Amino acid sequence: MLAAFLLCAPAVCLAEAKQRLIVLSDIEADPDDSQSLVRLLLYANQIDIEGIIATTSTHQKSHIAPESMRAIIDAYGRVQANLLKHEPGFPKAEALKAVVRSGSQHYGMQGVGDDKDSPGSDAIIKALEKNDTRPLWVTVWGGANTLAQALYRIGHDRTPEQAARLVNKLRVYTISDQDDSGIWMRTRFPDLFYIVSPGGYGNGTWTGIHATEPGFDSTEVSNNWLAANIQQGHGPLGAIYPDVAFGMEGDTPSFLSLIPNGLNAPEHPDWGGWGGRYELYTPALENTDPKGFTGDVPVLQEPRAIWSNAIDSYRPMVYNDYGRNVHAHDKASTGYRTTVWRWRKDFQNDFAARMDWTTKPYKAANHPPIVKLGHEERLTVKSGESFMLSAAGSSDPDGDSLSYLWFQYPEAGSCKDQIKLGFAENHHTVWGQAPVATRPKTAHFIVKVIDKGSPALTRYRRVIVTFVPPGQ
Repeated sequence: MLAAFLLCAPAVCLAEAKQRLIVLSDIEADPDDSQSLVRLLLYANQIDIEGIIATTSTHQKSHIAPESMRAIIDAYGRVQANLLKHEPGFPKAEALKAVVRSGSQHYGMQGVGDDKDSPGSDAIIKALEKNDTRPLWVTVWGGANTLAQALYRIGHDRTPEQAARLVNKLRVYTISDQDDSGIWMRTRFPDLFYIVSPGGYGNGTWTGIHATEPGFDSTEVSNNWLAANIQQGHGPLGAIYPDVAFGMEGDTPSFLSLIPNGLNAPEHPDWGGWGGRYELYTPALENTDPKGFTGDVPVLQEPRAIWSNAIDSYRPMVYNDYGRNVHAHDKASTGYRTTVWRWRKDFQNDFAARMDWTTKPYKAANHPPIVKLGHEERLTVKSGESFMLSAAGSSDPDGDSLSYLWFQYPEAGSCKDQIKLGFAENHHTVWGQAPVATRPKTAHFIVKVIDKGSPALTRYRRVIVTFVPPGQ
């Protein structure tokens, strides 16, 4: 039966369109912006980087440092040819330096208004007006006032219809609020797609990238791991990656979900991915850590629904020396940081492998597996019926042995029932039984396919199963 199913079912693997990205960064306010830019450049063939804009923030109120961006891109330029040995599409350094811009040198709303335009705000408007139907992501690693100025100009110079069309193309992710322009944008443009953890930095989902939890392994964010896998012996791009001062790569979650890995779904923040999971609601002021550290940026009640903190509960899998390959940890991590933290080993290993690509020939480095489903990515199953999920056709470009792990992601779907998958969750093919359904409800199932190369790399596929009542 399984063989017939795999032969007859269509294997759907649609090519993912590259995401368009403009970065706003208060680089040099903290070493983590430089760290995040190094990582981003290693994915420059998978994300269309259309702007890298130097800005101010509450931590750097009157200075911008575009020259630091260019220095990191120069280091990338010295390894770009080697990166091309591993995957196509890495742009030349000159092309990336050509999109570096200066944003406002004023702080916050002091840089928004008439005669406050900058090369950075002009570049954002130009990108929005480009004849490109894809959304434009603007990730804000520092202050947001250069984006606010672009929106100010659009609101004043365009008709309401034109302004609405341009705002509709924007997707904004800010690393908390590092000036006072964020709340202004969310108030002035109520339809603007906006991901943020407002309030104190301790409230930030993004802190899951470097947070440590007692009882769980945090090796991949240790200083020793960074030195061995990123900084030392990895050529000029590794050498320019600075030591941690306050927190490792606090800005990186803003673009992690733009990387095509089979899990990420940028248009669906509530589905979860490497950059975290977010839900659309209006946070209560008291739930935003308003008295926590904000760099003196005022914390106000949000005026409308935004994409913000969501809660996951996750038990990592632990390797077994004997018998079944893995078992669930006896402790669960629960919280908004967990939505990033749960994928950390995977994306850190991916970072390390790509850093290897900067110096190693193809045969000496590891490359991610290719996940292939034996069925559609969306299935409909009637209440009480059994169903099968399979990634048996997956492969690895290096010929590595593969491990599999199927699991339900209950927070991502409307079906909160825990659905047991058998026979073994670490087999390439598993079975489930639909719960009783009196109305349609969805469950998200993820398969992780991990190679046994070094470092071990993971790719995913997501299957959304809709359970319907028997008569539907």
